[in-house]
Amino acid sequence: MKIIDLTQPIFSSCPGWPTYKETTVTHETVVGIHGYTSEILKLNTHTATHLDAPFHFFADMKTIDQMPLELFVGEAVIVNLTGVEACHAIGPADLEPYSEKIGKDSIVLFCTGWSKKRGFSKEYYNDWPYLSGEGAEWLLDKGVKGVGIDGMSMGGWYEGTGRPCHEVLLSHEVWLLEELDFPDEVLKYETVELHAVPLKLLGCGGSPCRAYAIVKD
Repeated sequence: MKIIDLTQPIFSSCPGWPTYKETTVTHETVVGIHGYTSEILKLNTHTATHLDAPFHFFADMKTIDQMPLELFVGEAVIVNLTGVEACHAIGPADLEPYSEKIGKDSIVLFCTGWSKKRGFSKEYYNDWPYLSGEGAEWLLDKGVKGVGIDGMSMGGWYEGTGRPCHEVLLSHEVWLLEELDFPDEVLKYETVELHAVPLKLLGCGGSPCRAYAIVKD
């Protein structure tokens, strides 16, 4: 058995959604002065590798703490789209080759190659590939329980591209996992056991998480 980390790190001024306040990590105590070290973390809950709950888009739906933990663990199908062009709208044509592997309660993870571009460029901040509304409908028809991607968001940055997939999936309590990291090692596998458990943040629409894959050679 092997565990492969799929999580982008959180640190002061790390990349984050362009309109959110900057992330800060500061020491409140330091072992050499106070006898122990502790930190203060200030960040938007949708920073680095994180989960979206239905409440993120729908005020009358479940918050992240109301979602059962077992939803965030399960078999995940890796859809390898490495090399796809910027701003590509992932749709049914991209998903059909994986149709036999994706079924009820599947988790689907999109690897577009964008995790390797993490930084402060326009390419990373604006031009990531995203899931189209039609692609979201295709996944919903399959009965998936979660969908992940290595871009800043499941939807796109530009007008008209961000909301459709969120509205389709979150309205049916399908969680979204955004800004994943995909090491080359994990791409050797077609399916993995995914664990991506959120913090128990009461009343919140999302949470950072530690996402990792368990594989057996």
